Amino acid sequence: MILLLALTTLLVADNRYVLEATPQTVVMGHYDAATPPALKIKSGDTVEIHTLGVGTPRALMAAGLPEARVEPSLLKVVNSNPAGRGHFLTGPVFLEGAEPGDVLEVQINAIRLAVDYAYNGMGSNGTLYDEFPKGGSRIIPLDGKRMVANFAPGVEVPLRPFFGSMGVAPATGSISSTPPGIHAGNLDNRELIAGTKLFIPVHAAGALFQVGDGHAAQGDGEVDQTGLETSLVGEFRFVVRKDLKLEWPRAETPTHYITMGLDPDLNKAVRLAVEEAVSFLMAERKLSRADAYMLASVAVNLHITQLVDSTKGVHAMIPKEIFK
Repeated sequence: MILLLALTTLLVADNRYVLEATPQTVVMGHYDAATPPALKIKSGDTVEIHTLGVGTPRALMAAGLPEARVEPSLLKVVNSNPAGRGHFLTGPVFLEGAEPGDVLEVQINAIRLAVDYAYNGMGSNGTLYDEFPKGGSRIIPLDGKRMVANFAPGVEVPLRPFFGSMGVAPATGSISSTPPGIHAGNLDNRELIAGTKLFIPVHAAGALFQVGDGHAAQGDGEVDQTGLETSLVGEFRFVVRKDLKLEWPRAETPTHYITMGLDPDLNKAVRLAVEEAVSFLMAERKLSRADAYMLASVAVNLHITQLVDSTKGVHAMIPKEIFK
């Protein structure tokens, strides 16, 4: 039996809440333990959270979206804080009983599209920025019934919605929402779709979870700096785990365990993802470090999560099928 990521509900609750995206519930561009909670819940509670995509009304209209199709909630949030910059993050959600050293288990139960379009824009952190210094952006129609994006004539991208940014507050101070880290945040990990779980070390009382940066789809790497950026609605169940101790975020899908490496240096991010995978295999299968390292080489797959958030990401996919 795999013990580390097995579900153990320590505090049982089953209350359900809805958190809309409003000027009072959206934080722009940062995680901060001093941000007042938008909602307080108990471990085991479920929250439907509404989020906004990364595009401002001005950016969306410049990309070709008619003004009448800009979400009223987005207009309200931006008009309330015209100087704000960065990701639109709904929250924070305060978990009663969550303390530094605990782990917040985020069960992603469902994700649905909030609008029928997505935005893609080339950014200055893009891999080929030297070739496209003037950038460029597009509005891409989304077919929610067929779950495809109509990228171009004869080109359809299957939709696989996920939230690029899911994170908790740091222990002290304010940190930008752009680089991911031990608080999780802007992971841009396309594996974190509905039916998966994210495990985040808690650094401040209440954890203070925030979510946003919705993607209808994204390729590993996110090479031009954006995916199919869009507004999403997610249903999350939160569990405070006092039986787990983690230094870095981890995740679980129906088929894989995922360890993560995050560092401005891609080589260091690779090493960290591998070290985390080795540590996981040692703890869960009682393997020696040498055997765990060998198993990682023959059975674990490394993916470049993203290359464009200053801190680069690599994730190691550990297949469950190898454990009999």
